[in-house]
Amino acid sequence: MEAKLTYVSGMKFVGEASSGHAIVVDGEREHGGDNVGLRPSELLLIALGGCSAMDVISIMKKKKQHITSFEINVNGNKVDTHPKKFDKIVVEYVFKGKDISEEAVQRAVELSMTKYCSVKATLEGGVPIEYTYKVINE
Repeated sequence: MEAKLTYVSGMKFVGEASSGHAIVVDGEREHGGDNVGLRPSELLLIALGGCSAMDVISIMKKKKQHITSFEINVNGNKVDTHPKKFDKIVVEYVFKGKDISEEAVQRAVELSMTKYCSVKATLEGGVPIEYTYKVINE
């Protein structure tokens, strides 16, 4: 797996992954950017949420759960001093569907966060990561 960032202008870069997909990374205007792309710290939160989302939805499909809507909200708290790292990340899973088993949800989330999510495993020890879930049966 590889990634390459190519400088465009200001604080703007195009990031390309070995999968062939690309994304724009940019900074805020007050920091020399044009505000046309994601911030690197935002990408970290998206990576964590995306990694876990794929695990969880795969597990829930195997458990034959009828999910009509699924989202993950990832909230990162950054310290005020440089390097302004995250000192806490909270991941909230929100499931909507018909007759969703809370036990299946709990197990899917637990497996992702303790066994399968490579991004979470990489961050582990560097920042506390908490997680919660909510089930809304329609």
